[in-house]
Amino acid sequence: MAQVQDDVHIQPRQNNPAEGPVAKVTDPALKTHTKPVRVDVDLVLIPATITDPMNRLVTGLERENFELFENGQKQEIRHFSSEDAPVSLGVIFDMSGSMSNKIEKAREAVVEFFRTANPQDEFFMIAFSEKPELLSDFTSSVEDIQGKLITTIPKGRTALLDAIYLGLNKMRHAHQQKKALLIISDGGDNHSRYTDSEIKNLVKEADVQIYAIGIFDSTPRTEEERLGPSMLGGITDVTGGRTFTIDNPNELADVATKIGIELRNQYVLGYRPNHPVRDGKWRKVKVKLNPPKGLPPLHVYAKTGYYAPTE
Repeated sequence: MAQVQDDVHIQPRQNNPAEGPVAKVTDPALKTHTKPVRVDVDLVLIPATITDPMNRLVTGLERENFELFENGQKQEIRHFSSEDAPVSLGVIFDMSGSMSNKIEKAREAVVEFFRTANPQDEFFMIAFSEKPELLSDFTSSVEDIQGKLITTIPKGRTALLDAIYLGLNKMRHAHQQKKALLIISDGGDNHSRYTDSEIKNLVKEADVQIYAIGIFDSTPRTEEERLGPSMLGGITDVTGGRTFTIDNPNELADVATKIGIELRNQYVLGYRPNHPVRDGKWRKVKVKLNPPKGLPPLHVYAKTGYYAPTE
């Protein structure tokens, strides 16, 4: 179960590293919104999130604290940033019948997630039960999405994988370089045309980070509920996102806010492959940390690879 805490940003003390790290609470609203750095198309860009053992975000790291590997070979990091770049955001929202007793908290979570947005962001919303439906096309109005959410009524079965497919397809029309999906669901899939493996392959091809909040009972009633957490984890982890599993709908809003802030505090590492081959094959990527002395063991969330271009 994901622990939801205040976002504490750990930064090495600048004047005397020997004294160890300093925990600093940062108000995300105070973060400066800066324009993203323009990079050329030959760069492979890898967003990375760093957390400490208490699942708190770690900011203040520098380029020299990171190492990048492609298929086991070390790469030169040519681009490094930690700015809050504009994002194209999509929410995949479970409206199946089992969400009836959680729907108010889930709606609240969507609104809280969008509260972390900045003025250049754009977002869309897909609701799903028996089949996915585009509730709101790309907009910068949280009120517009909130209004559409109020009219939705939970019913039917769960076509989660079909909804992810629709979300990835919609992201092809995104205007921002940085793209992310948030899935909010309380179970596995029991009504999709697409299979788990088909969606995982599509996710690996898409340059979209995927996060999920899974509201799972501690004692699953069905096989798809039992498999739900691992299915979501398999989809989110390859993108550098992650799945938060909770069993209390009251935690939804806090976790959604946490994910929104996490998207604003990522490092972006860019490199040109040492041996670029346009063969369309999967390239395995690994991000390693060389953290400053005095910090506890840190965890890296980054996408695990990409498909090389074919032309």
